[in-house]
Amino acid sequence: MVSYTPKLKEILRDHGCYFKRVGHGDHEIWYSPITQRHFPVDHKILSRHTANAVLKQAGIPKQF
Repeated sequence: MVSYTPKLKEILRDHGCYFKRVGHGDHEIWYSPITQRHFPVDHKILSRHTANAVLKQAGIPKQF
């Protein structure tokens, strides 16, 4: 299966989001200036629904 994570991270960076720190397990903590919140991003997202949920947390419209 193809991971959505590389494209997701590219979209997040394009909207001003950035990596903040390493989280638990295989997660990273990112920050969104749009929502002014931190949110987790998994290293291997296999579901488009999960990828869209991350974008929603960042305040970005669905892309997948």
